[in-house]
Amino acid sequence: MKQMVVLETERLILRPWKPEDLDPFAKMCADPRVMEFFPALKSREECASGIKSVMEDFEQYGWGLWAAALAKSGEFIGFIGILHVPFEAPFTPAVEIGWRLAYDHWGKGYATEGALASLKYGFEVVGLEEIVSFTPTQNLRSRAVMEKIGMKRDLEGDFDHPRVPDGSPLKRHVLYRKKAPRS
Repeated sequence: MKQMVVLETERLILRPWKPEDLDPFAKMCADPRVMEFFPALKSREECASGIKSVMEDFEQYGWGLWAAALAKSGEFIGFIGILHVPFEAPFTPAVEIGWRLAYDHWGKGYATEGALASLKYGFEVVGLEEIVSFTPTQNLRSRAVMEKIGMKRDLEGDFDHPRVPDGSPLKRHVLYRKKAPRS
């Protein structure tokens, strides 16, 4: 089993998941505001399965989608991290960066702060050459975070997400990329 990494920023602790994260995570994934750009809300069982899958990534690689907690209080606020893209697309295999935060924690810069720490880890420690991110075309908030962390839109990279049902307005996704900085 790999050593499980914890990342600390000025205001956040990005850490492996704990059993007590399930309740706030399930509440977050049942919030229509948080899940606006996903095909459906997630049940508690789906959330538990998702956490199990994320922890398997940690066991295999030592990194993944970290549980995000406030440094001052330890309160779970969502997740931020990097993971192997779990489906086939024209740009895969690839590692993506992603985030999902509870609604009460939006607009405070936490996604940007945690994503910058995750990018740094992916490039400097894991040694990745490139990290991607993607979201439905309409998700302007996530696209703004992608741009704030220095990702560039791949105008030829837009794709139909294979895990989104045909006919869904969320099927079309934009692709952003960031190359490892050169020293």
